Parts: sequence; structure tokens; C-alpha cells
Amino acid sequence: MRTNVLAMCVLTAALSTATVREARADWLLTPYLGVTFGGSAPEQQVNYGLSAAFLGAGAIGFELDASITPNFFDSDSGLIDDSNVSTVMANFMLSAPGSGPSFRPYAAGGFGIMRTKATSLGNVFDLDENSFGVNVGGGVLGQFNERVGVRGDIRYFRSLQDSDSSDDVDLDLTGFNFWRGTLGVTFRF
Repeated sequence: MRTNVLAMCVLTAALSTATVREARADWLLTPYLGVTFGGSAPEQQVNYGLSAAFLGAGAIGFELDASITPNFFDSDSGLIDDSNVSTVMANFMLSAPGSGPSFRPYAAGGFGIMRTKATSLGNVFDLDENSFGVNVGGGVLGQFNERVGVRGDIRYFRSLQDSDSSDDVDLDLTGFNFWRGTLGVTFRF
């Protein structure tokens, strides 16, 4: 009887360890292509960038996202000679728990730098401004296998400006803003 109980315990332990996956933290590198629209964007423009994220088997992760939108302010008026908007954001991520090949929705939000450049025809004006900015959004991460997947994302970006020129910091949310939608290939390390 004891031998049967011992054999059952060993068999149960072996089967349970064979089906439990090792929880691991992953580094995700996602080059992406997308479009900016709405808000201060006069029309939709192509956007591209790179996201480097740390996302564990749990729900919390971190991300560094950098992007550029060439010709951001270009419109049919022909008044703008060259323009672009660049963003570099540090974000917290909150996702559905999981590891290995999976489908994981997530939310992300954080802060960073927004750089806006625009030059008019004939150099009548030249805008070159760095401002503090925030972003919030979400998306889905779908892994095909242990190393490669796809990621879709939509985010809202807004610059924060000091509304008062005194020594006090009074942040104003009425500044420059836009939406960005992206699709990219994710590589897991």
C-alpha cells in the first residue's frame, strides 16, 4: 500500500512539473510603422519608431519608446518647407499575465520629451522646441512562437507647457497633442 501511495505521489509531482511553464521575464524589441492623426496634426502622416520593453509573466512592465513623424505639419497650403515631431517616452505597462506564445492586451502610459521642428518656405519662421510630454494608450501583443510576434498599439500624446513665466511650475494641458496608431513585429529575448 505504501509503495502505491509513494508511486502516486512521484507520478503526480512529475506530471505537475511537466505541465507548469517556467515564469520568466522577457525583453521585447518592436520596430514599428504607424500613422499620426487628430489633435494638432493637420492631416495623417506616416510615423516610425522603436520600442524596447521589459515585460514579465506578471502584469507590470516598463518600456522606452522612441518615434519620429517626418512632415508632421505639411499640408496642402505649401507654407511649410520641412517639419517633424520626435518623441522619446518612458512608460509603465500593465498587461494581462502570461508567458510564452500568447495574446496579451496591455495599457501603457508615461512621460518624456516631445521635439517639434518646422521651417517655413523662405525661412519666414523656424520652430525648434523641446517640451515635456505625456502619453497614454494600449494595445495587444500576440506571440506566434517563443521569439517572434506582432504588436498593435494606439496612443494619445500631449505636451505639457509652463503656463506661467514666473519661477513657479504651472503645467498647462492645453498644448500640442495628437494620436498615434502603430503596428510592429516584436522580437522576444
